[in-house]
Amino acid sequence: MSLLPFFKPNCIEAGLDEAGRGCLAGPVVAAAVVLPPDYSNDLLNDSKKLSHKQREELRMVIEKEALAWEVCFVDNVEIDKVNILNASFLAMNRALAKLSITPQHLIIDGNRFRPQPYTITPFTCIVKGDGKYLSIAAASILAKTHRDEYMDKLHAEFPKYDWAGNKGYPTSKHREGIREFGITPFHRKSFTLLNDQMELF
Repeated sequence: MSLLPFFKPNCIEAGLDEAGRGCLAGPVVAAAVVLPPDYSNDLLNDSKKLSHKQREELRMVIEKEALAWEVCFVDNVEIDKVNILNASFLAMNRALAKLSITPQHLIIDGNRFRPQPYTITPFTCIVKGDGKYLSIAAASILAKTHRDEYMDKLHAEFPKYDWAGNKGYPTSKHREGIREFGITPFHRKSFTLLNDQMELF
């Protein structure tokens, strides 16, 4: 089934999504995407339902064909300061603020969003929106591919945690690395990295 082009037709609508909320290390990354009014792409879908190759191919297509797009990172230090939910909202708001086109409506994956006080753009939260609307799916792909690329670079510096494989998510290999080698400057100290957390710091 093809995804829907817009939630609210006849206006400039941006889709927003984030990647990396459940990770133990690295940033949370959000993307905002404005697609053309007549846009269609039968391959575009929730990034979790696509292969790595499909996501990378679609990233190039989206970045070329979108009317506007932005990707913003909130790093682990800021996540530890404000908590992961607020960091996700912060990343989305930063991406939104950088768009070269001002949207008239926002559609956001999930069930919660907190706009900045100065943001007056109306928005709608849509649970599983990345599997329903093209612009949210596009945002999910950009957020994930940009974050994955960043974690691959960190892996080269810290190979003992298998970030090339797990992208910072809490896999057994990642936790084993933490247990054996401790934490890096990119780990989220506010998260439960191991059950015996006190040994880490």
